[in-house]
Amino acid sequence: MSMIWNNFKEVLTNVAQGVGMAWWVEVHTQHPKCTYYFGPFLDATEAKAAMKGYVEDLEAEGAIGIYVNVKRCKPSALTVADDLGEWVDRKVKPVFSGQL
Repeated sequence: MSMIWNNFKEVLTNVAQGVGMAWWVEVHTQHPKCTYYFGPFLDATEAKAAMKGYVEDLEAEGAIGIYVNVKRCKPSALTVADDLGEWVDRKVKPVFSGQL
């Protein structure tokens, strides 16, 4: 019976997401300056229950200035990076490239 409920709940969540009525956990961080979206959830209670784990993960990764909001939305991206910090070119370059 539990599997049937989980499948039904997933279908309802997908329908809610399709019409923009699903609940999401929106997390803003000051450093790095990013917005993260976690979800979708069928109701706000479920989203609020999950948000603690998301915050703990971001804190473990060193995020600072975390603000959390649970809301209905339909995010176009799951991570929005406002501040990517220093850009580093990680391509390998030959040591003697000037001699080629």
